[in-house]
Parts: sequence; structure tokens; C-alpha cells
Amino acid sequence: MSLYRNSAWFLKGVTEFTRNAYLSASKRFVEKDLEVSMAGRAFMITGANSGIGKATAMAIAKRGGTVHMVCRNKDKAEEARADIVKETGNKEVYVHILDLSETKKVWEFAEAFKRKYKALNVLINNAGSIMSQRDVNVEGLEKSFATNVLGVYILTKSLIPLLEKSADPRVITVSSGGMLVQKLRTGNLQSERGRYDGTMVYAQHKRQQVVMTEQLAKTHTNIHFSVMHPGWVDTPAVANAMPDFHSSMKESLRTPEQGADTVVWLAVSEAAITNPSGRFYQDRKMVSTHLPLAWTHSSPLEEQKLVSLLEDLAKTFQPH
Repeated sequence: MSLYRNSAWFLKGVTEFTRNAYLSASKRFVEKDLEVSMAGRAFMITGANSGIGKATAMAIAKRGGTVHMVCRNKDKAEEARADIVKETGNKEVYVHILDLSETKKVWEFAEAFKRKYKALNVLINNAGSIMSQRDVNVEGLEKSFATNVLGVYILTKSLIPLLEKSADPRVITVSSGGMLVQKLRTGNLQSERGRYDGTMVYAQHKRQQVVMTEQLAKTHTNIHFSVMHPGWVDTPAVANAMPDFHSSMKESLRTPEQGADTVVWLAVSEAAITNPSGRFYQDRKMVSTHLPLAWTHSSPLEEQKLVSLLEDLAKTFQPH
């Protein structure tokens, strides 16, 4: 990664991604955008038991929405569900146990969900994984790629028919500003070559999520797709994966609720869907997916190649 790109990103982060930047941006927010009832609408949120996912689930449950929490850890998920039900009085909150790094199980879960439920209005791809060292799942795929990219692709693609049958369907993916330092690379999806740097691998996955969103929006025009950066947020995931960054920036990090604000806005507001599908958001507004002069643009051919590689990989593990 170039020194310029790194420096430009950090400068942008300090001015735009912090708690103070959120407080400043929130002055232009339209409060009425979130004063809506979500009764009768169903939302699926991955990684919903802590951090941004839990804050999103809480905000949607408060507005009367049916919430499907998709989590890896049953105990933590049930505890989070109890908190949400207690705080909101909304009992339409359901726990589903799934580890997104287990590729075949993602397919199985999505297919079973479609059989059991008649509607899904909004899918929120929030779960993510930063690994300190390279590891593979039972299918032989690098685990963070399986979680952050292929799992998101399979879950989204499999649920598209259900979303398309539902009113005002939306798909929101929680990416990261870290993707701004990465140019799309399709030649080393499994991180087999070179030194494994978990943070940079994660940033590349977040770039892949942006490209995937743009491509899916072109193909599935009756669903509103969006991808967003929550800012620098104080979550258990950040504390575990980036302890040095977390401790040095702790006073400047956003709360999970502040990080979730744009996710909630994209999921529930009328204003969000007046914008084109497939765009990248930060603090309730569309922003560029590239830093100026950072040479991170990729060709349409490369972007299509990512989706066809994901499609081929997804089909390999599809249950017959």
C-alpha cells in the first residue's frame, strides 16, 4: 500500500470517521427520516449480537420491525435477544445460529429460511471477520474470505427470490473505510501468496463487498442495494482485532449506535431509496468509493470477473 494512500486515508479518518465527525455530520440529519413504523416488515441482520449489529437490531425492533438475528454464538445471541426484547417490548425477534465461514451451511441456512418464511424485506450483511493469521474452513477456503465475501455473496444471492417477492426490498452491507486503501484484486482471493496481513486482507474484502454491491445492483434492479462505512466504532471486534488502534483512538471512536445510524437510515427511511441503487454511504450521504489520486480504480472487466469467480465458487458448494 502506498505511503500516500495510507496517509491520505488516515487524514480522512481523523476528519471524517471519528465521534466528533459524526456529531458534526448529524447536524444535517433529518430527524423525521427515522420516525417511521416498521410493523409488518422483516429484517435479517448478520452478526446481530454485539456492536453495530446489535445496535441496528435494537433500533429496528424499537420501530416495530420483525428482526431475524443471524449469529454464530448461541449464548451471546440469546442474551442479546433478551436485551432487545426487554428494551423495546417487541417479541418479534428471532435467533438463528449460523457461522458464515462455513460455506455449505450458509447455503443450507438460506434455503431453509426461504422455505420457512414468506417475506424478507431487508437483508443487512453486517457480520465480519479479521484474522490474525491465515486459516481455512472445512471446505479448504480461507476463513475470512469465506465470511466476509463468499458468505455474504451466497446469503444475498440465495435470498434474492424472497426479497423480490417482498415489498420495498433492500440489501445493506456494512463495509469499512479501510477499503479505500485497497484496489480490487481477483488473483489472490484465498490469500495464498505473500505475507498474510489480516488487516489488509480485511480491507481487500471490504473493497470486494463494494464491487459486489455495485454489480448486484445492476443485475437485480428491483432491489435497492447499498454499502456503507460506519466510521471508526468502539466495538468488541475492533478491540480484539486491532488492539493498538483501539487503545490509541479510544477517546475518538464512535459508539455502536452512532456507527449503526446510517445502516438504520438505509434500512428504514424513505429518503434512502430516492438515491440510486449500488452506492456507498457515510453518515447518511453518498460518498466516493476512492480516495483522490490513489489509483484504486479497477476495470469493468475486473469487477465482472470478481462476481463470476464468486458465482463459480458459490455453485461448487451449493447443496443439490
